[in-house]
Amino acid sequence: MILNEQHIDRIIEMAWEDRTPFEAITIQFGLKEQEVIELMRKQMKLSSFKMWRKRVQGRKTKHEKLRTFDKGRFKCSRQKIISNNSISKR
Repeated sequence: MILNEQHIDRIIEMAWEDRTPFEAITIQFGLKEQEVIELMRKQMKLSSFKMWRKRVQGRKTKHEKLRTFDKGRFKCSRQKIISNNSISKR
């Protein structure tokens, strides 16, 4: 998949979100965790990248296999339904 500026912005946003696992990024964009890390390193200032890495390293919510809950996921009641990164119309 060729990543345009909108895709890159969305990947960065998803990577910063605490409850969005790397697996969700893989499903939507085909990037594995290491590729997301490389993208973040290229797109961010060094200090921002280091801050992000410190936040996500060892964070259970960023890895589906490490999560403590089996069913469901946290979702804000005001969040729009997202299907493969296309926001559905109401």
